[in-house]
Amino acid sequence: MSLVNAGGAAAFAFGLADFLTGPAPWPLAAALAGLGLRAGASWWEARLASRHARRAVALVREDAVRALLGGQRGEHGAMGERLTAAVDEVEALDGYYRRYRPAEQDARLGPLIVAGLAALASPVAAAIMLATLVPFMAILALAGSAAAAASRRQFEALARLSGHFVDRIRALPLILAFEAQEGEARRVALAAGEVSRRTLGVLRIAFISSAALEFFAALAVALVAVYCGFSLLGLLPFPAPESLEFRTAFAVLALAPEFYAPLRRLAGAYHERQVGEAAAARLTDLLNRRPAPALAAPALASAPSVRLRGVRQDFGDLAIGPIDAEIPAGEITAILGPTGSGKSSLLALIAGLSSPSAGSVEISGLTPGAAVDPAQFCAWAGQAPVFLPMTILENLLAAAPGASRAEALRMLDHVGLSPALAARPSGVDTRLDERGSGLSGGERRRLALARALLKPAPLLILDEPTADLDPKAEAQVLDIIARAAGRRTVVAATHSEWLAAMADHVVRLA
Repeated sequence: MSLVNAGGAAAFAFGLADFLTGPAPWPLAAALAGLGLRAGASWWEARLASRHARRAVALVREDAVRALLGGQRGEHGAMGERLTAAVDEVEALDGYYRRYRPAEQDARLGPLIVAGLAALASPVAAAIMLATLVPFMAILALAGSAAAAASRRQFEALARLSGHFVDRIRALPLILAFEAQEGEARRVALAAGEVSRRTLGVLRIAFISSAALEFFAALAVALVAVYCGFSLLGLLPFPAPESLEFRTAFAVLALAPEFYAPLRRLAGAYHERQVGEAAAARLTDLLNRRPAPALAAPALASAPSVRLRGVRQDFGDLAIGPIDAEIPAGEITAILGPTGSGKSSLLALIAGLSSPSAGSVEISGLTPGAAVDPAQFCAWAGQAPVFLPMTILENLLAAAPGASRAEALRMLDHVGLSPALAARPSGVDTRLDERGSGLSGGERRRLALARALLKPAPLLILDEPTADLDPKAEAQVLDIIARAAGRRTVVAATHSEWLAAMADHVVRLA
C-alpha cells in the first residue's frame, strides 16, 4: 500500500505541476487519477486492517476465555481482575491492529519512496526531508516510552477497579445485610478516581506528544518551502548543486506533506501501540495459564475412596487440621463439627476447588490437581447454590449435556420439585439469575441436589444438603441421598443428626 499511495501522490504532484505550466489537459487527468488511486488504496487498506483486527481480537479473546475457564482449580486472584483481562484488555488490542500496525507499515517505506520520487525533481529537497526525520523520530520515541508507562499504570488501576466492583457485586446481599454500602461506595469512588487520574495522564501525554510532532512536521514542510522559494528567487545563502524551475519546485512542495503523512498517521496511532502492548503484557499471564490436567477415565470408573493424610488449610491467622481420615468407597460419610470448624473448606479440598497448605488428598490413590481433575468425576451441591442465568431445565442439563429432557424431568420429580414447578406459569422453563431468585431456599437446595444427581459422577459432595428444610422435606432428601449411595461415594458436611445417624461413616472436626 505504501508504493500505491506514494505513486498516487507523485502522479498528483507532477500532473498538477505539468497542468499549471503547460496547455495540455492530460496532466490534470493524471493528477485526478492519482487522487482516485490514493483514495482507493486508503479504503482498501482500512478494510483489510479492520478485518484483520476483528479476526485477531476474536482469536485472542477466545484464547483468554479458554485459559480463564480451563485454568487450574483453586488458584488465587480476584476473579474481577481476570475477567477484566479477558474482556476490556483484549478489546484494547483492536486499535493496535486496526490503526497502529497499518500506520507502522506505511511509515517504514512510505517516506523513503516519497523522498526517492522527490529526488527526481530536487535532490536537495529530498535530503532536507530525510534530515528532518531525526528529531521527529526522537520525539516519537520519547513520547512512546512515557505513554507506555502511563498506559501500564492506567490498566493496573482499571483492573483494580473492575476487580473490586465485580467482587463487591457478587457480595452485594452481604453488604446490604450489614449496611456496609456507604463504606464500599467510598472505596469504589476512590478506585474510580484513580482510574480517572491515570486516564487523564495518558491523554495528557498523548496530546502533548501529538502537538510536538505536528509542530516539527509543519516546520519540516516549511523548510522545504523556504528552500524552494529562495531557490526560485536566487536568494539562497549557499551555493546549490541544482537550479529549480517552477514545475519542479511545485512538485516538490506538493510531495513534501506526503513525505510526513505516514509519520503523522503513525504519531496519531502511536498511543494505540502503547495501550495494546500494555494490554498484551497483562494478558500474558492469563494466556500462559496451564490447562487443568486431564483425567485417565478408567482409573475412576467406579465409586472412589478418599484418603486425607495430614491435611491442613491455612487462612491467615486461622487454620483447620491437620486431618487424617479415610472415606470408604460407595458409602455415605458425614462430616460433623461446629460452625467454623472447616467442614465446607474440607469439602472444597476434596472437590479440588482449593489446594491444601500441607498434607495431601488422595482419591483412589490419585492426587487432585496433579494426576486427576475432580471436576470430571465429582458432582457438587454447595451450601449457597449458584445457577447459570438461564432456565431451570437448562441449568439441569448443563451438568449433564448427554441427558435428555425426560431424564431431567424425572430427576426434578425425584427430588420433589415437580409440584412446586407445576404451579409456576413457565414451569421448568422459568428463568433464573445466578442466585436462583424466585426460588425459596429449600427449592434452591433441591434444584442443586437434582443437578448434582443428574451428573453421572461417582463422587457426590454435599454441603449442608438438609438446611432450610422442614422435617418432612428433610426426610425426603435423606431418602434420596440414601438411594444415591452404593453406586456413588457420598461425602456430606452437615449439622443434621439424622444425616449423621444414617451415614455409614462419620468424620468429626473439632
